Amino acid sequence: MIFSFAITGVSAQKIEWKYSTPNNYWETEKNIKWSDTPENSSEIIPISENKAQYIDGLGGTFNELGWDALCTLPEEKKNEILYNLFSPKESNYTYCRMPIGASDFAMNFYSLNDVVDDFDMINFSIDRDRHILMRYIKEAQKIHPGLKIWASPWCPPAWMKTNNHYASNYDNGTVNRNGLPREKVLELPTTGFKMQPGYLDAYALYFTKFVQAYEKEGIKIEAVNIQNEPCSTQKYASCTWRPEDMAYFIGKFLGPKFEKENIQTEIFFGTINRDNPQYTKTALDDPAASKYIKGVGFQWDGKGAIPTIHKEYPHLKMMHTEAECGNGSNDWGAAEHTWWQISHYMRNGARVFTYWNMILDQNGISPWGWKQNSLITINTENGDVTYHPEFYLMKHLCHYIVPGAYRLQTPDNQENILAFENPDGKITVMIVNRENQEKNISLSLKGKYLNLKVKSKSFNTINL
Repeated sequence: MIFSFAITGVSAQKIEWKYSTPNNYWETEKNIKWSDTPENSSEIIPISENKAQYIDGLGGTFNELGWDALCTLPEEKKNEILYNLFSPKESNYTYCRMPIGASDFAMNFYSLNDVVDDFDMINFSIDRDRHILMRYIKEAQKIHPGLKIWASPWCPPAWMKTNNHYASNYDNGTVNRNGLPREKVLELPTTGFKMQPGYLDAYALYFTKFVQAYEKEGIKIEAVNIQNEPCSTQKYASCTWRPEDMAYFIGKFLGPKFEKENIQTEIFFGTINRDNPQYTKTALDDPAASKYIKGVGFQWDGKGAIPTIHKEYPHLKMMHTEAECGNGSNDWGAAEHTWWQISHYMRNGARVFTYWNMILDQNGISPWGWKQNSLITINTENGDVTYHPEFYLMKHLCHYIVPGAYRLQTPDNQENILAFENPDGKITVMIVNRENQEKNISLSLKGKYLNLKVKSKSFNTINL
């Protein structure tokens, strides 16, 4: 089957082709025309009209260190960066992540209620967020009012954990940055949350108050993933969960609490970083939890589980929750690796793709010592701003594709091509050439051919 366009003939369609290479970014390829025949040396790739998954949105993550770096710049320069990330005329991010309390790229450990044994959440507060994360989000939403937000905790309040500490693992570096004694390390596969009913009730109330407080400030939380990377013991804010315990929390406490308070925020089982699908299936097959779970979030090793879960639970929404964050190289190779993740997750049903740190300073290091990549680096000493290859890769993905688009099926053996149909009927094809030589490709649509000479080492977006 081939696309049926609203206007007569594919050749009448305006074609936009943007490409990036290691030396030239977001350039325009001109004089592209349809042909009645493919070039002899071309690889012919048919674009099917068969729709795969619906796209909820694409974007990155709001973290405290990003806003901190951004605020060192003059207002005009700061606004330019935000515009380049969120404007529909630029990168057009439409669905972004935020932490509930401290992430590993917060300034330090904190939660929204650090008063020990405050089970009624009398001291719950988002005051810190009002000055940092909320300002970051609101500035983005000024530029893109339709920007949606989802959230997840890295850690519950420390007093809810079995080791009474934000971290789960000992910092064995030259400097102990987290202060966790060795005897308080959480061992897998234990649950680091105190599973008594009083703590579970309090944590459900904590989630509820978070959603309500943000909504009162004009920020709707579309979805929550219950725990960032529940299968890892980290030296930063973290908490381990066995799947049956997380399912118990969802089915008996959080789900009923959201239902009672008429909270429409969707509950996702995530963000899963375990490649064995059985970990996820344990929760999805739980009768009480399954009533409330609307989808599953995957990151890191979770990439090994998403093919099975998407196939066996087609009624659930699949979400990619965090791009693998690298080591601060910020180079073309890192961008190619992120492309592989985009292709893998999208081909396995993800309705969302979430980059990790949008902005970091010139050091790119968390308070717990991990140097990572970012889309943009701000040198806080001299004000220089650098847009890295991953920024342009994400722009190639996000610029044309809007919520409500559908991924279109492409040949299984073509992992470097993705296609989408937007709500207005326009087709966007993303092609990545990871080879060191030019490739000839013919896209086939409605009996016509678009003959493309795709540059070596390039990201390409063709909008039809």
